[in-house]
Amino acid sequence: MKENITGLTTEEVNLRISQNKQNNYDEDVSKSTKDIFKDNIFTLFNLLNLIIGICLALVGAFSNLFFMVIILINITIGIIQEIRARNLVAKLSIINEDKSIVVRNSSEISIASEEIVLDDIVKLVAGDQVPSDMIVLSGQVEANEALLTGESDLIVKNKDSTLLSGSFISSGQCLAQVIHVGKDNYATKIADEAKVHKPFTSELVSSIRLVAKFTSYVIVPLGLILFFEAYFWGSGELKSSVVASAAALLGMLPKGMVLLIMIALATAVAKLAKKEVLVQDMYSVETLAHVDVICLDKTGTITEGKMKVQEVDLLDDTFEEMMEDVMGSYLAASSDNNITMQAIREHYPEKTTYEASHVISFSSERKWGAMFLETIGTIALGAPERLFKESDLPTEIESAQKEGYRVLMIGVSNEPMIDDKILPTLKPLAILKIDDPIRENANETLAYLKNEGVAIKVISGDNPVTVSNVARRAGLAQYEKYIDLSELTTEDEVRGVVNDYHVFGRVSPQQKKILVRELKEQGHVVAMTGDGVNDVLALKEADCSIAMAEGDNATRQIANLVLLNSDFTTLPDVLFEGRRVVNNVTKVASIFFIKTIYSLILSLICALTAVAFPFIPIQITLLDLAIEGYPTFFLQFENDKRKVTTKFLPTALKRALPNSMLVVMNVTFIYIYGQVNGWQPIDITTLMYYMLIAVSAMAVIKACMPFNPLRIFLAVTTTVGTYVAAMLFKGILEISMLTSETLPVFIVLVVVSLIGKIILDKLIVRDHAR
Repeated sequence: MKENITGLTTEEVNLRISQNKQNNYDEDVSKSTKDIFKDNIFTLFNLLNLIIGICLALVGAFSNLFFMVIILINITIGIIQEIRARNLVAKLSIINEDKSIVVRNSSEISIASEEIVLDDIVKLVAGDQVPSDMIVLSGQVEANEALLTGESDLIVKNKDSTLLSGSFISSGQCLAQVIHVGKDNYATKIADEAKVHKPFTSELVSSIRLVAKFTSYVIVPLGLILFFEAYFWGSGELKSSVVASAAALLGMLPKGMVLLIMIALATAVAKLAKKEVLVQDMYSVETLAHVDVICLDKTGTITEGKMKVQEVDLLDDTFEEMMEDVMGSYLAASSDNNITMQAIREHYPEKTTYEASHVISFSSERKWGAMFLETIGTIALGAPERLFKESDLPTEIESAQKEGYRVLMIGVSNEPMIDDKILPTLKPLAILKIDDPIRENANETLAYLKNEGVAIKVISGDNPVTVSNVARRAGLAQYEKYIDLSELTTEDEVRGVVNDYHVFGRVSPQQKKILVRELKEQGHVVAMTGDGVNDVLALKEADCSIAMAEGDNATRQIANLVLLNSDFTTLPDVLFEGRRVVNNVTKVASIFFIKTIYSLILSLICALTAVAFPFIPIQITLLDLAIEGYPTFFLQFENDKRKVTTKFLPTALKRALPNSMLVVMNVTFIYIYGQVNGWQPIDITTLMYYMLIAVSAMAVIKACMPFNPLRIFLAVTTTVGTYVAAMLFKGILEISMLTSETLPVFIVLVVVSLIGKIILDKLIVRDHAR
């Protein structure tokens, strides 16, 4: 085959290497370590806390700096999770050091694929993956371009045909010349379009950032006002002035809420890892909980991604005992190894019972292969319509084809073949029904998603009729509503049909992206599954992208989730984890936002009245740990698979408002009452702090309802434990014990606050959602 083809000389190879025309382009589209650190460290939330921390450190208020530990934990969890996920994908994505056979200096040599240079002559045989875009010089092969185009049919490549990088050679042999290397390759160009990192979509984190952004507008001016008032009209001491103003500002920043979200998501990531789901972007767990449209690829997603013989109908009973020997002998003598033949080889083990001669390989042009087996005769395997007259075809053929099977027939004849192009008259021997099996539990998964209000779109590069049949067998409702997108030429046409059909066939990579974008612009939260380069653009466009571990390297690198078992039926588990995180965090979020609201209101009151903020940072930190951190940490592990129906921030703020109002009213009353009755400042501060604990504990008790043993335990230990801690560390907290004068007031205020909470909850929190 390689006559007159000498290939490149050593000098020509070296010249191309010096011109950077080598196939060693870095296709890594994953996030760099630098970007991971940058995204987790340099946030507005962290900046505001850092500025406050620096101010406290400069005046020596080191005991009030414990809140920085929470910030560091937030950052550490985020960085570790992202690096771990990226490194695991890198292990999955290590390209096998497949060698390529190239012709150089008139000789065949084996080199690493990345050492190929432009114009190299490469020898390709069945089973090879095409390492670079090429043009066939001689020979003939059949290429499987499913990873690139989604089209599962084999494509015959003759002289002057183009072979795309990333495709597989299913049969035949050829010599081809490299026409593109590195970043100019077809597969690399598609992957490069997805290289820009899309911002994550997390309602929880976005809400926290919105709060941080809002408070950033008031923190600087309010902080300066509180500081100058405390310094010039208060004690005149720098340290106490900074500590007082810092406490007000820290209270507005829900740092405990950020930590809870990070822990909740990290826990979900760990639980999903046990179910062989790799979460690269932990915020995507939350996103999937909001998904209302999921776009599924056919090959490798709904199906297993490999052909399998589902059924053999024997049409000649005389071969019942010898069928396995006949097929085993046929396969042993045949060199055919395309995806269909691989399925047949898995079904029938090779044997040498009958000696073979006059072997004719299968070709897509003939659509059959044949050979002569000693004592048996001519055995032919191929498309039914090419082996037999239409009138002679069994009725089972049509019904099997309608069901979506790939149907082959086996024919037998006592006569030998006249030549390689003409078969003798054959007698039907057997029907082989072959298909890409539907994944186990696919029907249950699709039914579950439908029942949960998730619309399903099947988007594939394959024939729409084939895709529709796969969808039907998988139990997809309205599978008959399918369309061939190759007939649509404009973007507007593609956008216009997105709601009219459930199955989309012959879809190009760009059209997949358009479909996903249109769904998003209609207000849907869209998830997309895929395994090939043809899915990369749509995966990048989707709100939540899900790749199969068995798929292409580029899809794994850019996906939010990677299914390590390549089984989409694990999606309900991911959905459950997302809902658990969102529902549990929403349920306890009001505990955190109480502090944000009352800190803002009290700061404004203090700024207007020139009164020092009533609390100090270390007091706030104790509540962060005991009231916010301890109970919510355990509550976020509870199972809650309910569909997410509320918006996080409005719901959390509304539930927090009654307790925040009670805190403000209690603090205001205690200050005025204490001043009128001539109480010592420490007694006023102590009673304020004890009432702050009481009102905050009421929020914990509310979040624990309806009670179960765990929730009762958390409610009791939180309330009692916080008061015990306040008494034990009263020196550090700069408070004292309740006195005979303040204790009765405390009891009365607790009772009034309980009644007030019941009334305010009925007036403000109308949804009664847990």
